[in-house]
Order: sequence, then C-alpha cells, then structure tokens
Amino acid sequence: MQIESDSREVKITHPDKVLFPDGTTKGEMADYFRDVAEVMVPLVMDRPLTMQRFPDGIDKPGFFQKEAPYYLPEWIKTVTFELRDGRRQRQILCNDAATLVWTANQDCITQHVWLSRADDLERPDELVFDLDPPDDDFDLVRFAARAIRARLQDMDMPAFVMTTGSRGLHVVVPLDRSAGVGFDEVRAWARDLAANLVWSIPDSFTVELSREKRGHRLFIDYTRNAFGQTKVAPYTVRAKRGAPVATPVEWDELDHIDSSQAYNIRNVLKRVEKKGDPWKSMYKYATVLKPIKK
Repeated sequence: MQIESDSREVKITHPDKVLFPDGTTKGEMADYFRDVAEVMVPLVMDRPLTMQRFPDGIDKPGFFQKEAPYYLPEWIKTVTFELRDGRRQRQILCNDAATLVWTANQDCITQHVWLSRADDLERPDELVFDLDPPDDDFDLVRFAARAIRARLQDMDMPAFVMTTGSRGLHVVVPLDRSAGVGFDEVRAWARDLAANLVWSIPDSFTVELSREKRGHRLFIDYTRNAFGQTKVAPYTVRAKRGAPVATPVEWDELDHIDSSQAYNIRNVLKRVEKKGDPWKSMYKYATVLKPIKK
C-alpha cells in the first residue's frame, strides 16, 4: 500500500494489520494521519517527537521510542541535542504530512512532543497543565480547567484547552520565547499557580506528588514543564478502544463533552471541517509570565 503525501509516496507495510479490537487497521491509521496532517503538523512542527508504538496492537504491550531509528529515511528532519547527563540524542521532527504517515507505518499510534522547538530547546513556547481525574469524574476535570482559565484571564493571559483522548484535559498557554525564560522558571511559575488554586479550593485540587496522599482530589500536574518532558500531540490517537483522539476544542464545547474520548478517528475530521482548528492562531497570543495574583 502506498500513500501519497507532500508529493512523496510512503509505503505502508501490512496495511491490513488490526491494531484496535474494533478492527481498525494500520492502513486506516495511516489514512487518518494523512488526512489530519493539515491541522496537526503546524502544532507539532520542529518539536522533538517520541513515538509510542504498538506493533502487536493496543491489546499487547507497546513501547516508547525517543531515538530516531537508524533506518530513518533521509528526507525526514531530525534534531540532535545533549541531554542533562551528557549523552547525545537524535529525535524526529514531524515537519510534514509524509513524516506523520511514516510514523504510522512504524505502528506509532500516539505521538508525544516537546514543549520547545528545535531552534531553542531550552526555551519553551508552551506551558501546560495536565489534568486527569482521580477516578472517572470528568466534571471535576472541567471544573479544574475552567478554574485555571479564570486565573489566567485575571492576569490577562490566554488559555487553550484540549481533550487528551484518555481521561482528562490539557490547558495550554502559548509563551513568548523572546522573553528568554527557561524551563526551570516556567515550571516554578506553573507550580505556584497550581498551589494558589489548591489554597483557594483545597477540597478539590492538590499539588501532592504522592498518589497515595491525593485522595479524591485532582492533581494539577505542572511537572511536564521541564526540559525533555512531553505532552500528547494535538490530533494524535490514543491506544484505547474506539481510537480516541486528543482534540483541541473551544472552551464552550466543554459544555457538550462528557468524556475526554468524545472525539475519535471517525468523527474528529468532521469536527474540524465544521468548526475549524481552535489552535490555528494560538501562537499569535503568545504571552510572558505575569505576577500571580493571590
């Protein structure tokens, strides 16, 4: 099977391989990533990418692959950088639709990307709060996301929201890299904002790192704001039944969504066609970190 994308023909081996219990195949996954690339690629471009691969389908153990494989086609862009321990690492940059389709041929169901870009890996251009409920209470996740947005709006800072396709939501703030702020400062700021919310609503939220000590409270996860950490890529697929998709949404859409898995590979493109991509102009609103109001 050959898929034409960006004037390249990407070969899909074993396109009939079933990756999901409902019968969704590798070929269908490759078709989806080709079709969603127009909105997905601009949001992941120039970000080091980690592939989450499931060569035997989602009902069998998968694995994460950070390093670009030795057999990577020459036309796929990469970035090589030094890790904190001194080791050097080379990772894929998903800068076009053909690369996205190629990852699908590697049985990559979920792509994870950095919060910074290849030209300045030390300076994030996104800040993210990862919100997962302690159980399946999506109402609590919605409440947390809106509480974070309200605090950000009070500081005249933008907030964008995305279903993760799993259990929760990501709240993302685009950052102005020209301010020269590094990951340590961004992470500390995110923790302070999360702690401020916990102080205001201690029965619902926590910044407690220990799962055992969180109880029924939702952990406002600020820890992804660190060098080398990733977030799930917008419009990627999650390794769950029904092939749910991590989907950027408008804030008012949360009123009509009862699960982080509301969108999947069979309905998300219709959603994009009807409503457009809510994150299309996100980086026009890039901001600097503001003093946190108590």
